[in-house]
Amino acid sequence: MSMEWYDMAKYTVEGVSGETIFERKLSKMLEKYDEVLDAGCGHGEFTLKMRRHANRIIGIDNSLEMIKIANKLKADMKAQRVEFLNYSTKETLPFKDQQFDLIYSRRGPTSIINQNRILKAGGVIFGIHSTNMDELEDKLIDQGFTEIEFDVYDSAFLVFPDKDEFAKYLTASNGNPDYTSPENRLKFEELIAMHTVGDKIKYKEWRYIWKAKRR
Repeated sequence: MSMEWYDMAKYTVEGVSGETIFERKLSKMLEKYDEVLDAGCGHGEFTLKMRRHANRIIGIDNSLEMIKIANKLKADMKAQRVEFLNYSTKETLPFKDQQFDLIYSRRGPTSIINQNRILKAGGVIFGIHSTNMDELEDKLIDQGFTEIEFDVYDSAFLVFPDKDEFAKYLTASNGNPDYTSPENRLKFEELIAMHTVGDKIKYKEWRYIWKAKRR
């Protein structure tokens, strides 16, 4: 899709969200590192928010459209210490060996794990995702990462003001069809029925936060 629906969807959160915990932990971590990479930065809004805690962040994304939006936001904010580049983590990245102290991925491509050469020895890779936890752990082990940690957060509910916002959110999840499209309306109505509690549309949030070090 041409727009990052996940971040555009409007909702409130009941309970402790894994996303909130991730942002809080990352903010504290950024103060300790000089060179940081955001793998899968999307339209850059989160990267620009985090740059206030960091010395320097480079955000990469495989979507040129998203990078154009990110650079416009950067220019509008006159933001310093941040750069946005159009690269895919599935290809060789144009960075020096051991260039970064910290790499993070906020629901971004897990293929960044295979790019461990650009992370300094003893450097940290950190992320939050909602699928394929076992596969991600296997990748970390295969690439020689150590001190691997996982924490699951599943107590929060997302509460949507209407069906349209719920459709936007679901459409952004990996592997889901476009629930904003009429052709998927029947399946979408079934999902609404499953997640309606009283007069609210409530969707349980499941996230895991992971962290590892390069040898």
